[in-house]
Amino acid sequence: MSADLAFSSARDLAELVRNKSVSSVELTRLYIERIERLDGEVNAVVVRKFERALETAKVADDDLSKGRVRGPLHGLPMTIKESYVMADTVATWGIEAQRNNYSAGSGLTVHRFQAAGAHFLGKTNVPVELADIQSFNPIYGTTRNPWDLTRTPGGSSGGSAAAMAAGFSALEAGSDIGGSIRTPAAFCGVYGHKPTWGVVPQSGHELIEGVPEPDVSVCGPLARDAVDLAFALDVMAGPVEREAAAWRLELPNAEFASLGELRVALWPDDPLAPVATEIADQVSRVGDVLAKLGATVSDTARPEMDVRKSEATYRSLATATMASGQPASHVAQMQKVVDGLDPADDSLAAVNARASVMSHRQWIRHNFRRERLRRAWDAFFEDWDIVVCPQAAVVAFPHDQRPYGERSLRVNGEERPYFEHIFWAGIGNVACLPCTAFPVGRTQDGLPIGLQAMSASYRDHRTIEFARLLAREIGGFERPPGF
Repeated sequence: MSADLAFSSARDLAELVRNKSVSSVELTRLYIERIERLDGEVNAVVVRKFERALETAKVADDDLSKGRVRGPLHGLPMTIKESYVMADTVATWGIEAQRNNYSAGSGLTVHRFQAAGAHFLGKTNVPVELADIQSFNPIYGTTRNPWDLTRTPGGSSGGSAAAMAAGFSALEAGSDIGGSIRTPAAFCGVYGHKPTWGVVPQSGHELIEGVPEPDVSVCGPLARDAVDLAFALDVMAGPVEREAAAWRLELPNAEFASLGELRVALWPDDPLAPVATEIADQVSRVGDVLAKLGATVSDTARPEMDVRKSEATYRSLATATMASGQPASHVAQMQKVVDGLDPADDSLAAVNARASVMSHRQWIRHNFRRERLRRAWDAFFEDWDIVVCPQAAVVAFPHDQRPYGERSLRVNGEERPYFEHIFWAGIGNVACLPCTAFPVGRTQDGLPIGLQAMSASYRDHRTIEFARLLAREIGGFERPPGF
């Protein structure tokens, strides 16, 4: 069976299975063979359930022979981020103490993909606690970028993006609080969508069953085709069972037929998080393409807000969420650090420290600031449809597994703070905006460059459709050499 088939869109593959041009068993075997042959050094698919996948594929083919189609993804083999709950598999989040955290049942997102007809080949790698822009941990080891094995695929959905780029799976699902879907997508040259907060439940993306919906964080899809993002989003989105008794989700469709109809704001760089020239240039290039198609394009339009305060609000809320599970000893240690801070210190280090011991009273105040930001964006998107900006300050960088405090990122020859570039993810996260990461080409060294498109809350299909149409003009996913 041709390797080209492995890189087909999930939508096309599902159609091929339905019309019996290829069987689910054949397609599943194709991906298993590729993983077994090519994933050794990449190390993307770290939890493998191949026998179960083949059994499920056989059932899908038998059902199809009897005229039974389970859903739009009938017979489609896929993978999913290790942090999701799946029956008879571990969900460790890369934490050594959770090595044997098996689940008897599957979580909501896994159930929804299965109800749509998909089945799972296994799960993909993550960093410890999902808290890094690289993907390595003491349980599964290091995941490498298919474009250059000496470089990271990003994190925390690094295994997800690497699996997509290498042709190990038809579809993927990740999660994102600081670019964890979009940064790996950009580093690996694939597509990723961070939905509007609350659109996709996080039930089933957890270490402990029954965790309430976390602040800032979202779950969403990764794919090699923007169409598949929309396809997968429709599967993942919607209320949990308790809420489904009262309300339904109806995301608006994209309301445009061509890129020339759009009003697009460009944000190619920012002093708070300087961007590599090759990435910023791609933002301008996209603007040029859109302008030639008739779109209204501006590189100065911005919402009426203080960008520095937006960044501080994002860092405060995101860090408070990520620090909520820390042991009491760590909280006590951080409280001593905070007690020694100058009240006027508004550095990112100070912001993060205060957030890690934030009281509920303080959270409410930050939430109020977030609401002001959301209203500023609401007003902005009355005049503009899309914002195009970098997803990260750099492209995929060499593996660096030193302690966080010793790491940095080189941007245009200058050493910058390691987590500074999360600024670009935080713009959309803090305001609960939908953001779609999309490939736009490669650097002079041959590494993928990815940007992101943002739009108003609940306009998820607008950013996805923008990415789909733009691929016709500038190209989309490219297969890494050797895969």
